[in-house]
Amino acid sequence: MFPCVFLGGECRRGKGLCHVCWIQFRLTREILFCEVLKMIGTLSGIVRAVARNRTLWRHGKQVRGYACPPGSMRLHENCLELEYRGTRMHLDYVWLRDHCRSAESFNIQTHQRNLDTGSIDLNIRPDHVQVEDDDLILTWPGGHTSKYSLSWLAENSYEGKKQSVVQPRILWNADIYKNSHVASSKWDAFMNSEDELKKFLQNYLLYGIAFVDDVPATIEATEAVTQRVSLIRETTYGRMWSFTSDFSRGDTAYSQLDLDRHTDTTYFQEPCGIQVFHCLKHEGTGGRNLLVDGFYAAKSLRKRSPEDFELLSHVPIKHEYLERTGSHQNHMIGFGPVLNVYPWNNELYMIRYNNFDRGVINTIPHDVVRRWYAAHRQLTSELRRAENEMWMKLTPGKVIFIDNWRVMHGREAFTGVRQVCGCYLSRDDILSKSRCLGLQV
Repeated sequence: MFPCVFLGGECRRGKGLCHVCWIQFRLTREILFCEVLKMIGTLSGIVRAVARNRTLWRHGKQVRGYACPPGSMRLHENCLELEYRGTRMHLDYVWLRDHCRSAESFNIQTHQRNLDTGSIDLNIRPDHVQVEDDDLILTWPGGHTSKYSLSWLAENSYEGKKQSVVQPRILWNADIYKNSHVASSKWDAFMNSEDELKKFLQNYLLYGIAFVDDVPATIEATEAVTQRVSLIRETTYGRMWSFTSDFSRGDTAYSQLDLDRHTDTTYFQEPCGIQVFHCLKHEGTGGRNLLVDGFYAAKSLRKRSPEDFELLSHVPIKHEYLERTGSHQNHMIGFGPVLNVYPWNNELYMIRYNNFDRGVINTIPHDVVRRWYAAHRQLTSELRRAENEMWMKLTPGKVIFIDNWRVMHGREAFTGVRQVCGCYLSRDDILSKSRCLGLQV
């Protein structure tokens, strides 16, 4: 007789399990296996529930997260890591407290902050964290509650801004622009229709240039059409200016000479944002206008020679305007790199390019000077490619608006009497009007 392993008794067959016990053991094992699977399923459900309603302990404080899919939220020592629609954000606790939009912290009528940022504890951490529907809800020490929509956080987080562009643009050379068939606005519709104004501004934002046709060939009408868009920026050249080739100012523009592509007022601390031209009359030959999309050329440079692009975007250069003619006495100096980019997404937003007004290069160490000249030469070569040049003749009635931070202008030499009027416009105001009309800027 041997003990039966299954029953714990004796088996008459003298083996570990008798035939009957063996069958019973197999059936019982299968039943037990099914029960184990059920238990695993139950445990999995418990784990998922715990993940959704888990209790985390940080720095001796209890922090609870609710209704949050596994892996979508993690609490670190100084920030909250959160994922929403493909964007993984790292939100600093001080930043979250500073950007609370409760009535106590933010005035929704004036859209200004009530909270004194200087009073926030730089070691602050939330006592309670909850994700409910599409909102993040934080409870801070002292009981204050902050609520943020996840979409707002994704849009305003560093990670969100790094992946997006500040201003959508269509970069162009001559063929691209001509094949786009961008329509000019007409004077009557432009002055009386908000929809026409919105179309005009959209073209301006995308291409950096826009036109209004059929404008009466007077300074007064030119002033009226510009004020429809933005405030006029008065400078040393006046509010509205009208000039001929009389050398009345110490600038090559007041001559009959050709002008190479350039941007204006590079010698201002902040160059003028928009330039307006209207040719009131021309009795002579030549005088075609040149337009070049500086951003298109810079994009080609960045692709072909990223180290040159990088150098031109980091080295500040002096630009200078010195005028001593009659009653005009001016000496202006502005500093800035040729290419200006936003540091968070490396998006180009302004180009300062004017070989006429570039001052003495004394802001670069001697071992970098030659590299700068080489990089500048590469950019100049891109700007002077024939396919990048768009030539046109401004005629009475056609007013052009130019983004002076992007599109360069020039002209060929001319003969005869040529009178041009225009002005500079405030960049901030034209962008503000665009945003108020629902355009992305």
